[in-house]
Amino acid sequence: MAATWSIASLHRQVSLDGKADVVTAVHWQVMDSETVGSGDDEVTYSGRSYGSVGLDTSDLSSFTAYAEVTEADAIAWAKAALGEDQVAQYEKSVADQLIEKKSPTTGTGVPWT
Repeated sequence: MAATWSIASLHRQVSLDGKADVVTAVHWQVMDSETVGSGDDEVTYSGRSYGSVGLDTSDLSSFTAYAEVTEADAIAWAKAALGEDQVAQYEKSVADQLIEKKSPTTGTGVPWT
């Protein structure tokens, strides 16, 4: 199990402080899954968190234009904007979702059909 970060979307300003196509926010997701069992007994459990974070655009000295941004860049920017503690919290949340799905502690429904 290892959390995987990806980018769903980027927001950008068409023009900001003399620069064109400045990324201002990142919509991210972090996911993980685990398959247990095999054959007919195989089950895949998954967890996911999704969010958005604004980027600090007060210093554009290391500016990267929208067309040149890679997903790795955007993930690094999102993680930096969130901070180490919050990144760890989101990854733990996804891991906790897997644990809960594998061994549920709550349930929903009705007792009749």
